[in-house]
Amino acid sequence: MSFSIAIGPRIRKSPFFDRTVAAGVTHFSTYNHMYMPVNYGDALAEYDRLVNHVDIRDVAVQRQVRLKGPDALRLARILTPRNLDNLEVGKGIYMPICNTKGTLVNDPVLLRISEDELWLSIADNDTLMMAEGIAFAMGLDVDVSEPDVSPLSIQGPKSHHVAKDLFGDAPLRLSYFGFYETELQGIPLVVARSGWSKQGGYEFYLRDGKKGGQLWDLVMEAGKPYHMGPGAPNYIERVESGMISVNADTDANSNPFEMGLDALCDLDQEVAFVGKAALKKIKAEGARRRFCGIFMDGDRFTSTNENQWPILLDQKCVGYATAAAYSPRLDRNIAVCLVSTEVSEATEGLVVETSYGKRHGTITSLPFLPPSTKVPKELLS
Repeated sequence: MSFSIAIGPRIRKSPFFDRTVAAGVTHFSTYNHMYMPVNYGDALAEYDRLVNHVDIRDVAVQRQVRLKGPDALRLARILTPRNLDNLEVGKGIYMPICNTKGTLVNDPVLLRISEDELWLSIADNDTLMMAEGIAFAMGLDVDVSEPDVSPLSIQGPKSHHVAKDLFGDAPLRLSYFGFYETELQGIPLVVARSGWSKQGGYEFYLRDGKKGGQLWDLVMEAGKPYHMGPGAPNYIERVESGMISVNADTDANSNPFEMGLDALCDLDQEVAFVGKAALKKIKAEGARRRFCGIFMDGDRFTSTNENQWPILLDQKCVGYATAAAYSPRLDRNIAVCLVSTEVSEATEGLVVETSYGKRHGTITSLPFLPPSTKVPKELLS
């Protein structure tokens, strides 16, 4: 069965849209009210580029919610259970955002651009409206807006070589989620050591949407010696790395504790952040589910799953696989899943109702494979 997505003005295009079309994009999704490239026609080639070489990704859908003004940090504190003490300019952190019920609704990277300006680099969710509503209701002195900022990402072990050729040693010396402001041939950028993979990489936050094609071309030219090619947030690698995708892995009842984000929730801080009372109650009662991995037997999967797959124990549903794939590096069928804590240590008896029929499953911890994000020492000499 084949489908197409209609291209029109109601859904926004990124500054790199035309370049992705020229590069052979075959599939789009929508994300934050924008077209998001997700496939270039050869999933295994894209996977190989990511784990062995370097890819270039249009991730402009990763929109920024800018908080600017005297109360910018105060608003950020209200939005997250993570403690934001000692957050320095030039540093970023990964943070959960919950609603009043304690449900995880977003997990942005927070960048402190200046003393009175912060960016939330968000997942797919209308966090802008949430932040605006809180700022208005509390009478905060802060402007909440979406700036002209569009990230372009390079990911993979050779991304460090590309970054060095473009910018020198500066990107390589950043701590993870660290960033700095710069220009590349007159193109204003924020360069960050970050990205949605565990293979190492960088994000170039374009600050002038009219120069998207120029930036893409410069990065592609720098990547030629390193077998760079187009890619997208890679489904197989993200499962192998156990990365959370909010809305894909979560539902209306998912909370940070069952998603393994306990360490990012400081419930003892004085800040009255959104969902504080609910999160205290959830923690006291204990998480009822656990985000983990599962191996499945049988012939290798030839595609990813379109729907959640129920996981059964003694014919009773005890959870579901949210994202499944065949892992070339492990030579096994794997998935990330949400299962009842009572069966999260189960070693036998689990059955997954997959699109390929019933498969026996074995729970395992995440990630399936360790991260590989270190900068090669020889590049820093």
